[in-house]
Amino acid sequence: MSRKKKKQDKVICPYCGRTAALREGSFLFGKRATIPYLYVCSGYPECDSYVAAHEHNLMPQGTLANKELREKRIAAHSHFDRIHRLGIMTRKQSYQWLKFALNLPSEQAHIGFLSAQSCDQVIQKSIWLLDQYGAAVR
Repeated sequence: MSRKKKKQDKVICPYCGRTAALREGSFLFGKRATIPYLYVCSGYPECDSYVAAHEHNLMPQGTLANKELREKRIAAHSHFDRIHRLGIMTRKQSYQWLKFALNLPSEQAHIGFLSAQSCDQVIQKSIWLLDQYGAAVR
């Protein structure tokens, strides 16, 4: 990990309070890793929380998440991303919509920062919006 790293405050696990360490994706996924870098709770594997890091600056892409929350975020992204992939809004517009739909500050209007409950809201609101355009998945 010889990349120049931006000054990063300690990443703290919301589940156990330990710090997270920047690791290569292979630390968790071995040769099948598709995520170059992650922040992994130092309590891993007992505390199974982690978050991907941006490859260009190694900043976390959100907050650490356990398996349940990671699955919720994946589902929320799946529904949310269809909004801009189908051309209903541009990607930038869809993130503005997310910000207003959930009443979030701009810096938190990313699925990587959302709670499980907020992910459920994104799924529900995305399905509603997609349905308005005849694009909802049943």
